[in-house]
Formats: sequence, C-alpha cells, structure tokens
Amino acid sequence: MTNTNRRTFLKQCTALGATASLAAAATDWKKQIGLEMYTVRDIAAKDFEGTLTKVAEIGYKEIEPAGAHYGGLQPKQFRALLDRLGLSMPSTHEAATAGADLEKELEGFQIMGLKYTEIRNPAARGSQGVTEESVKRTAADLNQFGKTTTKFGMKMLFHNHAQEFQRIEGSKLRPYDILLGETDPALVAMQLDIGWASVAGQNILEMFKKNPGRFELWHVKDARGIKILPADLDQRARMRAVTLVPIGQGEVDYKSIFAGAEMAGMKHFCIEQDNAADWGDSIAAAKVCYKNLSKIL
Repeated sequence: MTNTNRRTFLKQCTALGATASLAAAATDWKKQIGLEMYTVRDIAAKDFEGTLTKVAEIGYKEIEPAGAHYGGLQPKQFRALLDRLGLSMPSTHEAATAGADLEKELEGFQIMGLKYTEIRNPAARGSQGVTEESVKRTAADLNQFGKTTTKFGMKMLFHNHAQEFQRIEGSKLRPYDILLGETDPALVAMQLDIGWASVAGQNILEMFKKNPGRFELWHVKDARGIKILPADLDQRARMRAVTLVPIGQGEVDYKSIFAGAEMAGMKHFCIEQDNAADWGDSIAAAKVCYKNLSKIL
C-alpha cells in the first residue's frame, strides 16, 4: 500500500468509526414506546391486570397510569406485576396527595420505579380566574413539592392541555410562558402534550429551540382539523373543534418532532388517544397507534 492509499484508508476508517459511534449513541425510541393508560381506561377499570397484559403483548414497554388507582395493588405488588410483564412506569398521573402521608406515598412510588409525579394539594388556594399571580403561585407550589420529590429520586411534572396557551386577560403572557420561566428545571419537568399544544397553534420545534432541554416527557397525541381552525377561537373551543385520531392519522408531524427529541431533552414519551373507547375497542386503538408510531420512528 502506498503512502497516499494508506492515508485515504485511514481517513475512511476514521469516518466509519465516527459514523458507527453516532449510530450507537442514537436512541432507538421504538424500544421504549409508552402508553398513557387513560387511552384504555374503559377496560382497565374492569380488569386492570388483564389490560396491562394486553398492553405489553402489543409491544409497549412503558406505561403511565391514570384513573385506575394502580389496580388497588400495593407498591411491591404493582412493581412485581410490571416486572413480570416487562413494563416500566417512569411517570404517573395518579397523583400523590399533599399532607402527613406524602413521604410515605412517595416511598411507594419509588418502589414502583417512578421518576416523575404530580402532587395533588387539597389546600391549594382557590381563584376566581387565571391571573399572572395565580400562575406564579402554581409554579411556586411545583418548585416546593419538587424539593420533596427529589428526596426520592423524582421530579414534579407539569402537563398541559390547550388552555395554558390562552393569553391571560390583561396580560401579554400566557400561563405556559410563566410556568416555563418560574419553575426550576432541576425540580420540575414539563410534560408536553404535543397533540394539545399543536391544537393550540404552537410550533413544537420552535418550542424546543426556545427552551432546549425542558421537555423531558411527552404525550404523543394526534388530531384532525387543526389546520382549518379559525384563528379567533379560544383554546377550549379549539380542543372541542378537532377530532382526536390514532397516531399517524392526523396532522401532527411526528417524524420531524422526534428528530428534535434530543434538543427537547426528551427522556420518556407515551401515546395517548383520549377517545379510544369510542372505537368500541380501546385496545385495538392502542394497537393501531403503536404500529403507526413504530413505522414513523
């Protein structure tokens, strides 16, 4: 081999090595597709363990509980069920409750493997409407509870719908702007419901660029009718005007959005189709969502 050929060969090897390293570093999101259990709440309420079994059989690897109270199982029992089915539960919408038993409840969450949670505060101050001050109080509560959850290896999560993008009356700000600015990223993770944010008219990739690393959790939801929404509709009306559909059958560009996952700081995501039970078979809807997202990824 001549010196010229040797140099060319070494350059090619270096380039191939760098490409291989990048490929190895890339996350294969198909291996951790999660399901928000609200999708299958109709059957989970009747047969929680059987529903989890069907979810695992579809291929889901993560779940996010909502509404079934963990099937009435104790933390160790619940963790054993997850382990048996090859599932994990990084986040939950079955909130802990502020009060004397909070830390005991969080200990149970830790056993179940949770990394992100909500905390329901029965003593929260009521409000006659959304104001800058009321949203700042919410952000302060999230930070305060976050200091408690960190003792158990968890962060607080904040989940949006569309109304958080409604401009506050008499203000230039929206609740979401305040929550992003006032919450401590070390204590609070934003769980971005991409479907509802899209319905609210948000550019998801621009959100990632403006606040990189803040969106550790995603709800992956799709809808039809977003593009024809009248500009003057308020956010609640926008939510009512669209039709939620399985992933890949709506107007949300998840191919591009998942390409921005690293910029977003995303660690876990779960599919959610709020109206899956309207199909007559919410498990079938969950299966279609899984297959379609697998193809997109």
